[in-house]
Amino acid sequence: MITSLLVANRGEIARRVFRTCRELGIATVAVYSDPDAEAPYVREADTAVHLPGAAPAETYLRAEAIVRAALAAGADAVHPGYGFLSENAEFAEAVLAAGLTWVGPPPAAIASMGSKTEAKRLMAAAGVPVLSAPAEPTEADLPLLVKAAAGGGGRGMRVVRELVELDGALAAARAEAAKAFGSAEVFCEPYLETGRHVEVQLLADGHGEVWALGERDCSLQRRHQKVIEEAPAPGLDQAVRAELHAAAVAAARAIGYAGAGTAEFLLGEGGRFYFLEMNTRLQVEHPVTEAVTGLDLVAWQLRIAEGAGLPARQPEINGHAIEARLYAEDEHWQPQTGTLHHFEVPGAELRFTSRAGSEPVLRLDSGVESGSTVGIHYDAMLAKVIVWAPTRAEAARRLADALDRARIHGLTTNRAQLVAALRHPAFLAGQVHTALLPEITAVEAPGHTELAALAAALGDAATRRTALPSGWRNLPSQAQLKSYRAADGTEHQVRYRLTRDGLLAEGHPGVELVAAGPELVTLRAGGLTRTFRLAVYGALVHVDSPLGAVALTALDRFPDRSSEAAPGALLAPMPGTVVRTAVAPGESVTAGQPLLWLEAMKMEHKVCAPADGVLTDLHVKPGQQVDLGALLAVVEPA
Repeated sequence: MITSLLVANRGEIARRVFRTCRELGIATVAVYSDPDAEAPYVREADTAVHLPGAAPAETYLRAEAIVRAALAAGADAVHPGYGFLSENAEFAEAVLAAGLTWVGPPPAAIASMGSKTEAKRLMAAAGVPVLSAPAEPTEADLPLLVKAAAGGGGRGMRVVRELVELDGALAAARAEAAKAFGSAEVFCEPYLETGRHVEVQLLADGHGEVWALGERDCSLQRRHQKVIEEAPAPGLDQAVRAELHAAAVAAARAIGYAGAGTAEFLLGEGGRFYFLEMNTRLQVEHPVTEAVTGLDLVAWQLRIAEGAGLPARQPEINGHAIEARLYAEDEHWQPQTGTLHHFEVPGAELRFTSRAGSEPVLRLDSGVESGSTVGIHYDAMLAKVIVWAPTRAEAARRLADALDRARIHGLTTNRAQLVAALRHPAFLAGQVHTALLPEITAVEAPGHTELAALAAALGDAATRRTALPSGWRNLPSQAQLKSYRAADGTEHQVRYRLTRDGLLAEGHPGVELVAAGPELVTLRAGGLTRTFRLAVYGALVHVDSPLGAVALTALDRFPDRSSEAAPGALLAPMPGTVVRTAVAPGESVTAGQPLLWLEAMKMEHKVCAPADGVLTDLHVKPGQQVDLGALLAVVEPA
């Protein structure tokens, strides 16, 4: 019997496993790196063990250090979570060799499916369709997808549309895969532009019973990483569903699988599907399956590890669940770092299952809280927001509304695109595919930022007023002036007067001030009354309203321009480490040509030439760490 469990992971999944442990009466042990010392999961654990260092290779990828931590803390079992060492057969063997219980499949099963190339060979031998590329691809085989053999999550993946790009894509994928998974093995397969990503959740005990707990559609992706997942898959033909489930169960039986796992497939036109890989661990998106089955999958992982068998009858699928991954990233999917000043999803619960009654249930699985710091070393995911409802349409509507009402201050996130996707006609019609999300753009309500800036200025005035509102005069006077910069870089200047006749705001004819305070400003425009909630963090002002959320930076009236970048200067779009450079000073470059690569949050990011010209200066070298906004290089335009 398991009495104390170490989670060999961090953040959201560590908190998720700890919650189940508390319900089952199991003591918990966390491991943490230097940047994670103040993370919520560390505080919530009964015992925490420090892993000195910051990078994954120094901390969460050190199998021997984690086994030592488990023994030192008195744990008798290890749960790997997802990512890091979760699909490393040698780590599983080390855990077992130390006399600990491994909460996962047998090491031999992990080894069989841990390499995607070996997994495809096994599946092809079993008669399951697979995608494969020739050893010497030609133009006719394009486009190709380069993938890491030992991991997932979008890391170590590159799309190749021209053969001249293949060698560079292979090198970049190998480098990224080695850092993320400890293995540089990669392979190629045909890239289907508009296929659907459908996966089957498996649960198997050690007594020969294997369940296919329905399927999930994970087609809405960016950078080959899932963003919105749902269960069951919409519009799936029942015959195709049965074939998918049968293929997944056959895969599990073929390798003697036990525990929770997922068989992933690419679904093409006409219902044809191809095996992609088998994840021998719990998936990030497991909550949607929990919601529609009523199962706590982590609890079942623990029971199976203790030797329990599955019941004779597996649960039926009930209702519909959708999950949205909330990332700290901008509209170009570049990760963001900094302090999360405030984080709140009103109405969210921590329950695992959602089958009681017929009312929609909102669940939040988060690795952060108000005040958390998001750094450069790990994944940019802040939280998963999950909704269960009796129907898909209700689930989508409730999830979009929950994200809309969330208060997320301090970091730019993908919240607006998530909401736009959940309300997009193609998504609501079930017409999902892997190329859909990049086609969806969040559209701001006309004049929204300008109204938010006006509300921010009026709120600022309210913090400084005494008996009379700021700007109020007996006699006509100059308008009050306040300037803000929005997250997209645009500047908004607010001019207003508060007179005996009410608010006079330039550019906002007909806008009436109903009430103004430091935290709430109510405006009436065109017969519509709206309240703007304000939160100020130094120069940063967050404005939440029914129109959406706006982040503004208050600007000085007389700014210092001496630190502005010179023309042609390339600044670091994020904090990170320079991985490699491709051009030397004095060389000619073309617009869009990669100049160097930065590594941040376990992903590589290209920095490209902004125009044709000459690279006159290169201020960084491989291995160098840079801060946000640091000068990287200078390109003199032709």
